[in-house]
Amino acid sequence: MSQPPPPPPNQPPQGGGSGAPQNPPPGGFGPPPPPAPPAGPPQQPPQPGYGYPQNPQTPQTPPPAGPPAAPPQGPPQQPYGYPQGAPQPPTQPGYGYPGQPPAQPGYGYPGQQPPPPYGYPQPHTMPMQPQVPQGGGKGGTQLAIIVAAVVAIALIVGAGVLYANSSGGNDGKDTSASSGGAEGKGGEDGGGDDGAGSGGGSEKVPSSTGAKVLFQLPAPEVPKKEVWSVEGSWLTEKVYAKAGVRKVVGHDPDTGKEVWSLPLKGLTCAASPEVTKDGVAVVVAEEAPRTKADPYPQCTEITAFDMDTGKELWTKSVAPGGGEKAKFKEASITGTTVALGSGLDGGAALDLTDGKVLWQPKVEACEDVGYAGGEQLVAVRKCGDYGNEKYEVQLLDPKSGTVKWSYKLPAGIDNAKIISTKPVVFGVDSGEITASGATDVFSLDDGGKLRAKITLEDGKYEHDCGVNKVHDCKSIAVGNDKLYVPTRQHEGAEKYSRVNEIVSFSLATGKSTSDRADAGDGYEIFPIRMDGTDIIAFKIGPYDKGSQVVSIDGKSFEETKLLETPATDQVRSAISGMVPKSSEMRYTGGRLFMAEDLISAPYSKTEKDYTAIGFGAE
Repeated sequence: MSQPPPPPPNQPPQGGGSGAPQNPPPGGFGPPPPPAPPAGPPQQPPQPGYGYPQNPQTPQTPPPAGPPAAPPQGPPQQPYGYPQGAPQPPTQPGYGYPGQPPAQPGYGYPGQQPPPPYGYPQPHTMPMQPQVPQGGGKGGTQLAIIVAAVVAIALIVGAGVLYANSSGGNDGKDTSASSGGAEGKGGEDGGGDDGAGSGGGSEKVPSSTGAKVLFQLPAPEVPKKEVWSVEGSWLTEKVYAKAGVRKVVGHDPDTGKEVWSLPLKGLTCAASPEVTKDGVAVVVAEEAPRTKADPYPQCTEITAFDMDTGKELWTKSVAPGGGEKAKFKEASITGTTVALGSGLDGGAALDLTDGKVLWQPKVEACEDVGYAGGEQLVAVRKCGDYGNEKYEVQLLDPKSGTVKWSYKLPAGIDNAKIISTKPVVFGVDSGEITASGATDVFSLDDGGKLRAKITLEDGKYEHDCGVNKVHDCKSIAVGNDKLYVPTRQHEGAEKYSRVNEIVSFSLATGKSTSDRADAGDGYEIFPIRMDGTDIIAFKIGPYDKGSQVVSIDGKSFEETKLLETPATDQVRSAISGMVPKSSEMRYTGGRLFMAEDLISAPYSKTEKDYTAIGFGAE
């Protein structure tokens, strides 16, 4: 089944980000008690989680972790995407423990409902703002939880972040146990590569792994029933920059003090994941402020700016043939070229130094949907009318737009999401709309030939590739000639606990490897980005512990803790409210920032929302 066509350009922002207002659940917002450990076993023991050994009589203890089982014997069916006569890919082994085929237990904990269909937001728990003394004390305030109702657009309620200025819950000691740039695209926060180098990564263990809250950024005021975009956040050693309402603001990354402010014509629509070595980033904004007469101005204004100073280098728009300005929803940097994609109006590329148009593909029978940059520039091109589209993945020369090679996707595929540009790795949905957005992943060689196809069965893995975007895959990474992806949570060794793992697949063969990074009982782990040959990952903590940033050695898969957040109720609720797996997450040099890309009005006058929260070593 094909995904629905993108909305008209005068529609509100779409996507899986948080921030859309939703109707409150029936019965009001009654504040439930804060989370607590189970008081005792329930009347009926919970059924084993997904991928866990099943027994009709009693739950079993999982066998020790180990490499996935070998594929079953027998001639597999030749899947789509493989040319006739090409070697057939191996069948993927069963998910979870060795030799255990997938089962069909209930979703999550007993009594939980299955997730909604793709295209609808996943409801999440959002804490309400407690009454905290000025300065953020540790007072015994009671948290209230709002369960967001599902709406008919693919947006999630902008979660309020509780103010927390406390630290603690850590002994500051490092522990060890046995995901270029962001998601392998060349350095979302200014560092990293495709993981093909040697010597591990550049991130070092801070003197204290215990973290404190550095600061939080209050959300701007938003009219009721509206959703505003604040997409864009960047982190360097000197500055943390975050998009606000018609501006980008640079902050001291340790104190939150405003060091510069860059005005924009309208709300942000897109932001480059990359920051150049010279500290240049790009943001796309609406052409004017929102008004009742014009509630959705077009996303036409492209601005390049200096991260250190906030200086505007240039602001340009693109008018093909001297006509109407082109509208863009994605921006990506390769070298000194910024490529802009729209999904509707074709693409364009500008010189990062002066904003001059370098090239524009003609929009006729075919058009460029969008681009992913970093070490190389990769385009997704579409040909044909709606319902009969055919897609290609192309490697481009960033200066001229010349196509170096093109890989044609099988008929029936309705988009491609770039996971890595060097090597070129992209994902598609296998003929259906799925929760992950990418159930089949293709790796190509340097000449654009197919190396392997990896099947990530829907419901078994927790990566997320956004709808109608080319470079919006999160919780997935490429490095060391492997694809790193988190599994879905299942039952852990401790009673009633949940756990998941980061596993990997070979980009050369498509087979699963013996790599396995266990989150640990009660934790959930997913990759943020690559750091050389190491994977930087985030572990969402259980109800009584902090969350962690860890580095996973790409060879031994040994885990090293880099940072652990305070274990207070306020901090844990603040992190939960940011929805880590879908937030703008930046980590470098011992500092972690999470930010929202969409905001809406608070539900009550007592609630206070935040757009970003930062943590740093104590």
